[in-house]
Amino acid sequence: MSKTTPCPCGSNQNYASCCEVFHSGKAFPETAEKLMRSRYSAYVEGKIQYIADTNDPASKEAFDQEAAEAWSKSSTWKGLEIVATRNGGSKDVEGEVEFKASFNADGKDQIHHEVSLFQKKGTPARWYYVDGKSIQVPVVRGEPKIGRNDPCPCGSGKKAKKCCLSAA
Repeated sequence: MSKTTPCPCGSNQNYASCCEVFHSGKAFPETAEKLMRSRYSAYVEGKIQYIADTNDPASKEAFDQEAAEAWSKSSTWKGLEIVATRNGGSKDVEGEVEFKASFNADGKDQIHHEVSLFQKKGTPARWYYVDGKSIQVPVVRGEPKIGRNDPCPCGSGKKAKKCCLSAA
């Protein structure tokens, strides 16, 4: 990336003065949100070692670096939206960041929606990703579900299981 390329994290700064300073080890994110943004940028830039290094040291064995690298390389990254933050400031020791990461994988646009937990640990204190909970968007039907014993919506007068559902 050039020095003037916008940072993938969506901060409206250039990559060289935003997330690259974290990826190169020249500085550490001061807040949980900055760590979240830099981790997203690391996936975009293929800096998977940074992802591993910013995971909670107590859970390193749970991280599959090869799978993360494959996902990073095979996806086209579309953007990051920070939905909400709770705590996670420079004086806090714990914080949550809710985000939506948009990407395209296998020709399908997708959104990874998660609430991530971050903790500040060590000397000097640094932020680490501890855990995340995916938020699943419920599927809302446009029309009511038709049961097998309901009248068939085609108007035949037969039960749906004996009419249009029998072909399904």
